[in-house]
Amino acid sequence: MFITRKSLSRRTVLRGIGATIGLPFLEAMVPALANAQAPKAPLRFGAVYVPNGCPMDYWMPKGEAGALSLTPILTAMERHRRHLTVVDNLSRAGGKSVTDHAVSSAGWLSGAVAKQTEAEDISVGITIDQVLAKHAGQETPFPSLELATEDFAGYIGGCVPGYSCTYMNTISWASETEPLPMEINPRVAFERMFGRAGTPEQRQRRAAQDRSILDSIVGEAQSLRRAVGPYDRNRIDGYLENVREIERRIQKTVAHASEAADTLTAPVGIPESFEEHMRMMFDLLVVAYQADLTRVFTFMTGREASQRTYPGLAMKETHHDTSHHGGQPEKKAQHAKINTLFLSLFAEFVDKLEASPDGDGTLLDHSLIAYGHGMSDGQAHDSYPLAFATVGSAGGRIRGDRYLVAPEWSPIANLWLGVAGLFDVPIDAIGESNARFELV
Repeated sequence: MFITRKSLSRRTVLRGIGATIGLPFLEAMVPALANAQAPKAPLRFGAVYVPNGCPMDYWMPKGEAGALSLTPILTAMERHRRHLTVVDNLSRAGGKSVTDHAVSSAGWLSGAVAKQTEAEDISVGITIDQVLAKHAGQETPFPSLELATEDFAGYIGGCVPGYSCTYMNTISWASETEPLPMEINPRVAFERMFGRAGTPEQRQRRAAQDRSILDSIVGEAQSLRRAVGPYDRNRIDGYLENVREIERRIQKTVAHASEAADTLTAPVGIPESFEEHMRMMFDLLVVAYQADLTRVFTFMTGREASQRTYPGLAMKETHHDTSHHGGQPEKKAQHAKINTLFLSLFAEFVDKLEASPDGDGTLLDHSLIAYGHGMSDGQAHDSYPLAFATVGSAGGRIRGDRYLVAPEWSPIANLWLGVAGLFDVPIDAIGESNARFELV
């Protein structure tokens, strides 16, 4: 890396043996000449999916469209309400005609109905994240990132009869027939994001020696610090410390796995704690945005029909079993507690986006993050209305603290069509869209 006192390229990276570390936006990346136009912060999109539906009585605001009133679950986002928009009357693809888990996850971002097949002739539709990635993905090392916390390993009877398991293993599709795999292991995701340089042998040697991925870029980091001002030095130090902290947590998880190899239920690198797993994945996404490694991500926080349990909530039944509440108030309240946990962890992620400077604002200012479900009530597998919200200003294009009411039974694809417009992507249709629903 050659550094001068002139402005740095946004593509500046720190390279070492077995490591490539992107950088957050720095003041030094603004053109040096006063009359030069400062670079415009890029728009970013993310989608966070929650399985097994949501009890609408605990989620959806009441009354007319307008200012947002927070419900029991939405209270978890109280501190971010000025960036929060909740949308009512959205319907899963297929409307009333399909009622199962497979079409819920496959149809959320595609707005299309999954073909009923257990063979290899799967088909659903390109998802909005990939529409956006094809438009802006060439400007970043990764056109998109796909993360999750669960896969099919260990599931027995975890697929819907008549449907390929593929429909429940991902929420991101590059085309009608091309599902994208979702990474559940933070260690693998970290290595993919930051360990791209060097040979496989060099990366393996560093891992075997239990060294930090940052060790090999110390010299370049010091040279960079000398070339920039005090504000940028603090930004660099804080960013690299965040990367190192994530790495420490991953190393701690791996060390614990080695000590408990005989009893470990999760693959090496995956925390035993669900909450820590979620936080680790969210933190990886924050640094991916900070370093402009990608501008598009999808995060499947759980697999449809998830059998995960939540000891911290003092519940014995699984997520899926709890969602089948049978109309019992106590079980509906328990399902609401699970959904509140998910939204609370999401709120922590939003905290970090809001605390990350980005150009003339923050990462949250320049992002649009969708959060929601592909199923309404888990008991009936309802397709309407879906629990759905967005956070972020999309570069000033939308404002929060709003409750929007779409026309009844609006396909969620209509909203994705509107999102494409926000990102200046010229498409006329996606999935089963029949109109354009705007968030502005």
